[in-house]
This record gives sequence, C-alpha cells and structure tokens, in this order.
Amino acid sequence: MSRIAERFASLRKSARKALIPYITAGDPSPQMTVPLLHALVEAGADIIELGVPFSDPMADGPVIQRSGERALKHGVGLKDVLGMGREFRTRDGATPLVLMGYANPIEAMGTRVFLDRARSAGVDGVIVVDYPPEECTEFAALAKEAGIDPIFLLAPTSTEKRIDEVARCGSGYLYYVSLRGVTGAAHLDLSEVSKKIPQIRAATRLPIGVGFGIRDAESARRVAETADAVVIGSRLIQEIEAGAPADAVARVKSFLRPIRKALDS
Repeated sequence: MSRIAERFASLRKSARKALIPYITAGDPSPQMTVPLLHALVEAGADIIELGVPFSDPMADGPVIQRSGERALKHGVGLKDVLGMGREFRTRDGATPLVLMGYANPIEAMGTRVFLDRARSAGVDGVIVVDYPPEECTEFAALAKEAGIDPIFLLAPTSTEKRIDEVARCGSGYLYYVSLRGVTGAAHLDLSEVSKKIPQIRAATRLPIGVGFGIRDAESARRVAETADAVVIGSRLIQEIEAGAPADAVARVKSFLRPIRKALDS
C-alpha cells in the first residue's frame, strides 16, 4: 500500500478529511522550500502537493504564476525539485508528497528517468496537468510500476466517459477542479461541487480531493462535507508573498492551522 493510500485509510478510520496544501518549489527561495514543507506538516497537512515551476502554466492563475516566476528566477528546475523532495524525506518518512506540474520538464528529462528519480527521492504521486488520460496510458502504467500514483484532474464539465477514463487510469486520489477557470479564482460554486461528487463516486473507489477556489476555513469545511480531501494553493501562496521570506514559515502555519481545525470540527 502506498503512503497516499495508507494516509487516506488512516483518515477514514478516524472519520477525518485530508488537508492537502500546495506550494511552488523554490518560492520564495530554494532554501525555504524544505522548511516550508515541514511547516505545512506541523500545521496539519496530511498530503503535500509541491509545484514544479514552469514557464507556461496554463491552468494556473496570477498568484501561482507569480510564484513560478520567482522560482524560475532562482533557476529552480525539475532536478532541483526532486532534490528538495529527497531532503524533505531525510526528516519525514511518512507524509505523502505529490509533484504537480506540466509535461514539458518530464519529457525533457525522459519519462523513465523522471520516474526513477522521483521514486528514489521519495515522491508518492504526480499530477501532470497537461497529460490527459487517453494520451498517457503508458505513463500511468510506468508510474504505477514505480510505486508512484498518477493523479488526474476532473472538472465540472467532465463527461461520464471522461470520469470513467480517469478512474481507470488514476490512483492515489482524484483531483476535482471545482470551477471553470484557473487556480485562485474566487467564484467557487459549492452547490455544483455537492452535485458532482456523487457522480464521480459512482465511478471510482478512489478518494476525491477538491481544489481551485478554496480560500478559507469556512469554504474548506463546506467542501469537506462531500469530498475526502481539500486542496488549497493560491491562498496559501498569497500568504507567502505578502511578507518577508523569513516570515514565510510562520505565515503558512498561522494560515493553515484554522483550516485544519475547521476540517476536524
């Protein structure tokens, strides 16, 4: 059983929902990434999504785009992100770590090389935003062979056929994008989320995480009424960029702890 599956199994036993924060590797500086990962765990994260900086992040809104630009200015690439994962694992062997990014850096490194290096770095899952399931059957199979969960996105517009395809190819959890737009948008439609989740559950036994548009403890709590996990990224990165880099650890802890409390209430 993978670390991701183990974590969800443990959460189910205690009737708790997963908190999955996202940060961009290398933001606000490469030296801060690993301390931030540990800070997220200390504040109650169950799984962490670590963004791989990319020059053309089509699914990301302005906040995450800016974080990627800051990381790229520091020269952070996929090899560096894997190194950060490896460093994180020297102190934390339990918290699942998921890389989230785009296909180009993986293709440039080579799929098999990437998966081998990710496995040795202690990566548990990978979300490749521009890898649709019908075009990456081989990648998904290779990832599973490497012990890495390929995690796919679903949207409000996903058809039953697409839901079935994602449920068949994916593992770890499914990531439901809660709105028609990019990360950080503010128009979260909770009624649509509550309608879509049962449709997805009918096609899979995988846990369902919901992200995009979740900004505070109340929206996280309400999403968790139907979902298995809450993913929060843009609002967290706003906390990082709102203050001095030296204050980033304290700021993310202060922001995340009330959300953890709301999910457990």
